[in-house]
Amino acid sequence: MTISLAPLVALIAGILILVVPRLLNYIVAIYLIVIGLIGLFGGSGFHIR
Repeated sequence: MTISLAPLVALIAGILILVVPRLLNYIVAIYLIVIGLIGLFGGSGFHIR
């Protein structure tokens, strides 16, 4: 069984927003940063030319 990281992060962020709505800005910011890093470095490795 494999679990993708992006849906897991989204699920955790959604639960935290429901429990503590004041954290919405921080959770969204962290989620976007994590998704951006996964998009840049996930699966493709480091291909710097």
